[in-house]
Amino acid sequence: MKQQQKQQQATPRHVDRVSPAGGEEAGDVIDVEQAEAALVEHYPRLVRLAYLVLPPGQSRSRRVLAAHGVVQRALPRQRSSTRGLGLPAQRAGTDAAIDPGYAFVRLRVLRAALSGRRGVRRPPLFPQVWGLRLFPRSGGADELALDQALSTLSGPARAAFVLRDLERLSTPEARRVLEAAGVAHAREALDEAERAATPAGSRDRSLLESPEFDPCALQARPTDLIRRRQHGRAVLAAGAAVLVCGALLGMPGDGWGPDGAAAPPYARNAAAEAALDPGKLTVTSATAWKHAARQDFATWPARGDRIHDRALLRRALAVWARPGAGVQVSATPGTAPGPAAGPAQLLFAGVVDHAVVVLLHDGLRVVRYAEAADGSGQSDGTGAALDFARVDGAAADAASALVASRTQGNVRYLTAPWVKSTRLVDLVKPDAAGQPVAIGSDGVTSPVPTAQPAEKCTTWPALQAGGRLLTDLGELAPARLTYGRPRRPGEVTGRQAKAAWARTACQLAALRGQGVRTVNAWEFARQPLPTGAGLAAWLCTRAETWRGAGSWTMAQIQTPAPKGAPYATGTVTARAEGGTACGPRNPRALAGVLWKSPAGTWWLLAAGSGQVTSITARSGLHAQAAGHFLAAPAKAGDHAELTGRLATGGKIEALH
Repeated sequence: MKQQQKQQQATPRHVDRVSPAGGEEAGDVIDVEQAEAALVEHYPRLVRLAYLVLPPGQSRSRRVLAAHGVVQRALPRQRSSTRGLGLPAQRAGTDAAIDPGYAFVRLRVLRAALSGRRGVRRPPLFPQVWGLRLFPRSGGADELALDQALSTLSGPARAAFVLRDLERLSTPEARRVLEAAGVAHAREALDEAERAATPAGSRDRSLLESPEFDPCALQARPTDLIRRRQHGRAVLAAGAAVLVCGALLGMPGDGWGPDGAAAPPYARNAAAEAALDPGKLTVTSATAWKHAARQDFATWPARGDRIHDRALLRRALAVWARPGAGVQVSATPGTAPGPAAGPAQLLFAGVVDHAVVVLLHDGLRVVRYAEAADGSGQSDGTGAALDFARVDGAAADAASALVASRTQGNVRYLTAPWVKSTRLVDLVKPDAAGQPVAIGSDGVTSPVPTAQPAEKCTTWPALQAGGRLLTDLGELAPARLTYGRPRRPGEVTGRQAKAAWARTACQLAALRGQGVRTVNAWEFARQPLPTGAGLAAWLCTRAETWRGAGSWTMAQIQTPAPKGAPYATGTVTARAEGGTACGPRNPRALAGVLWKSPAGTWWLLAAGSGQVTSITARSGLHAQAAGHFLAAPAKAGDHAELTGRLATGGKIEALH
């Protein structure tokens, strides 16, 4: 049981050994929000420190309240400078401080606990629990002996003892902190603490971290029940006043505050609170992707010039959990726009174009938070935007880039750490040379144009990231374009693949905003045309979504292009939503079209993939052909239902 209690009272994260300076050099400035974050994160440790340093003459219940009061009053009212405090300079190595705000708040707590002010020795106004006496749990004989030994020491000596044996500071560090806290004879205080007769375990924190000295793990006993009954009405009135004041203070209208544009909290639980803490965000090292068994978003390092801006990260997490009425929220189909189940991973935080952008990943989704860089919209909470997109199961081929910013027909990508070079290519013009796209030190590319809606499609930009071809379809995750058989698609690199996509690219406009993950173009047949009109390529284009459902399949015929337009868009013969045709589960295809030859005659053309052994046309025009091609004379307006026979004996229906 004692071992379990010690684990529960373990030193907070980041503060196993903290330098007195908190990693700040002389003249550094501590923001109020930075101090508040340190106070909230390390509140139990600070209260324990104050409880040990406060005078032992008062009752344990009053000492508990006084310790909480000292810590809650330690928050500065404005930005504070460390100049002149006598704090040592920043240390390096494993002993370097991680949280500079903690050392600053700790110094203010020590000053207040060591001072002889009346407000410290008397129980503070808050916190109080009416009708109860609160005091720490009683320990064993060793804890009692240590408490008695500390009670014989002076206040500075108790502070020296705590700094040396709880905070694990060296003697020179502890002396400088004591001097900064106002102790006139710091050396004598350290000597007195060293001479204290303490039981075994006092010098290795095992007793100091026990529940005996934890003002946050309390026992409760009733006070005078008769007196409490007499003052019941007064308590109810005071409680109502506190609730009214709290509601008024929480109302919007005076700026964003620490939670930005977030709505008021609606629930509290451990997982939800952890997801709101910027200190618990997962941050991957810059080289993790080099040694990971699987390269995906989980191996991306955190990049950007604002990844240490705790106020920004707190706003982003709070708006994610509780977007206010003025926040613009968007989500791709099948993506839940709800809060995170626990701490997320930080991918990026920085200024992109005219916005401050934060990209987060929770294993299932990528979330983009953006606010105006100039602070506009903060007064009414309308300057924030929140975008959600599913990216579950993304591997290196689907985790190469994310959209960081989209403005005025341009898009900037945040590239994966393994992407070293990018080029801008035009799918409609495969013979044109691509243009290099610069990647900044933060992984963000220079602006790349996006495809603009127009009646006549003349260009379709795409990003060549390494060997992968990506295109923006209006979502956070760009769609990857591939070419080849459904079960083994490849990159769009060969001349045939580029020509096929040049005549298909403009069909991508129908896929905007559909949560598309990949789009594969597969030439499943090449048919000789009647009347010697050349060869026609039959393509099946299939788009897969991140959510699995909602796939989109299109069949098209690409007849010989007219002169002067070698990459004219092909003719779509069928479109289907859902199903497995042309996909890895059903890598077969059959399609047909009524075609007018250059000589002016009409023909029914049909083609199937290699597994098709015969094609039959019924219901209107009747025709049959062995093999996987059919060409039958027809008239304008004819129609037919196509079926095919497979080599396995099964049947296949044509896409329609």
